[in-house]
Amino acid sequence: MTIPTTSSARRAVDRDILRLAVPALGALIAEPLFLLTDTAMVGHLGATPLAGLGLASAVLQTIIGLMVFLAYATTPMVARRLGAGDERGAVASGVDGLWLALGLGVVIALAGWFATPWLVGIFGASAQVAEAASTYLSISMAGLPAMLLVFAASGLLRGLQDTRTPLWVAGVGFTANIALNALFIYGFGLGIAGSAIGTVIAQWGMVVVYLIVIARHATRVGASPWPHHAGLLRGAASGGWLFLRTASLRAALLLATWAATALGSDELAAYQVAITLYFTLGFALDALAIAAQALVGKGLGAGDVDHVRAVLRRCLLWGVGSGVVLGGLVIATAWVLPVVFTSSAEVAALLPPSLVVLGLSAPLGGLVFVLDGVLIGAGDARYLAWTGLVNLAVFVPLALGVVWWSDAAGLPGAASLAWLTASFAIGYLAARAVTLWLRARGTAWLVVGSA
Repeated sequence: MTIPTTSSARRAVDRDILRLAVPALGALIAEPLFLLTDTAMVGHLGATPLAGLGLASAVLQTIIGLMVFLAYATTPMVARRLGAGDERGAVASGVDGLWLALGLGVVIALAGWFATPWLVGIFGASAQVAEAASTYLSISMAGLPAMLLVFAASGLLRGLQDTRTPLWVAGVGFTANIALNALFIYGFGLGIAGSAIGTVIAQWGMVVVYLIVIARHATRVGASPWPHHAGLLRGAASGGWLFLRTASLRAALLLATWAATALGSDELAAYQVAITLYFTLGFALDALAIAAQALVGKGLGAGDVDHVRAVLRRCLLWGVGSGVVLGGLVIATAWVLPVVFTSSAEVAALLPPSLVVLGLSAPLGGLVFVLDGVLIGAGDARYLAWTGLVNLAVFVPLALGVVWWSDAAGLPGAASLAWLTASFAIGYLAARAVTLWLRARGTAWLVVGSA
């Protein structure tokens, strides 16, 4: 049997990819859309609240990002069992993931609430910025268990080849978040605290909807709603390597935030806008990676290696092409977008060069996110964890070099921020592209079976 190369076979694979990727797009960008909403609304309160949001968001994104294995481990595990014909076992695996998410979420939220002053203090920001960041972060800890439950629930449904339900839930959650934030920030005059309160309420509303949907699936296939000890251990073990892989990604993001803080408060506020747009682009491109996870997991569970190879090739084509289109849009609007997110003329003036850099990096991002999704779908987390450390080692001197060069050469703020953006969005992503491509071109990751 050979990899399908006819136009009809390619169209069939494309239909499978788009059937999952297009709805996944809406669900994936829910989190950055929440952050975009917060950024836009808080940005009009002034540079200090916006900079505070930047620090708090860096901590929250780090915590949430480290727990993304709850989705990324669940999707291929559920998909493999589905491909092997065990739908009841597939749903049961996802339910175990929900319980694991709830337990981790409660523990992390409590620890995070007590540690908020210390977490904010790490960045060395001014007293006013630190106060705003602490306010937002302490309130947002109440929404952490909800976000982890959303991860696990969406991972379960993706493994079942359903990305439409997460799209619907994300759309309702995003709409509610806008309304609630407007009410609490401006209606009640709570400022940055109101932004956090509105987002937490919207997050828990999404959880309620997910639990109703998953309970129906469990009833349909006869899966127990209670956790299984073996399933919890299996989920924790399979997610361990993904946790390490994500830790290296988050370490790079934290280093970039520290570097932006060292450049100055206005630069930090501008960096918050730039990195928020980066996440939005990344989650949009990651929709193809989610499709790859689900299709690769199901294909390997069914033992169809040729189909898996075809999915890899077509997802890469779609990923790079989408990056070109999205990057072009960012570059075309680089001088318009800043005023949407901040009322500070000083902050807005810093952004256009960095946004151009983001646009140029988008095709590379499409390549990286797809390859990452393929290997996650195959369960090749150990390789991703070890090479993540290599990629981080490449980025560290780049970020530190920007801070040193900016200070030594007296670079203008816009130039310093653009070089920092390039060190992450181009330098770091290039390192990831090399390590991912070396693995994907081989066969070691093509392991078939239900586990």
